[in-house]
Amino acid sequence: MLVSGRLKRLLQLVPGKRRFGVYRFLPFFFVLGGAMEWFMINVRFGQETFYDVYRRKRSERQYEARMEKSE
Repeated sequence: MLVSGRLKRLLQLVPGKRRFGVYRFLPFFFVLGGAMEWFMINVRFGQETFYDVYRRKRSERQYEARMEKSE
């Protein structure tokens, strides 16, 4: 119960409750989404980023589809 009380108190500190209601948290989600996108583009695990893997898998699927179509 102590954690939920602290969380409620923290959420009450976010301004705009009367005017925006629940939507006052949207800017936090936009920032979080932007940070995730930047992370997926720029941070490498080993030698690959998320988008390197995505592009490779997409090209592999296209290649396989072309090979199946030509048979």
